[in-house]
Amino acid sequence: MSTVTATDQLTLYAEGWANADPDRILEAASPDYVFDDPNAGRIQRADFASYFEATKEAVEAMRTSPSSTTWMEIGEVATKEEDGVLTAWCWWAIPGTGVEGSGLIKVGPEGVLSERIAYYTALPA
Repeated sequence: MSTVTATDQLTLYAEGWANADPDRILEAASPDYVFDDPNAGRIQRADFASYFEATKEAVEAMRTSPSSTTWMEIGEVATKEEDGVLTAWCWWAIPGTGVEGSGLIKVGPEGVLSERIAYYTALPA
């Protein structure tokens, strides 16, 4: 029997986001998972699927060019493991929308504990 590592959970989680698959995201999430979006607030695990579908609809309405092969591109990932928690920082972008930002993800023994995102946007002139 193989042990699922925090890195495995993080990979599964990222695949869920890349493919717009909330079931895969939640498969990697811990029972106490919380997603923190500055536009929507703190989303508990039980409310995540409906949050994700609403967000996906809003983002698709903004799309100005056809989607690439993935719904979200994730790159520039940096990780640090300390005291049994893997912390990951990443840059994400949704192709064809102009929507992009950064994420701070915490992964513990039971899966992804939390993600806090920030949006990259220009300030008004």
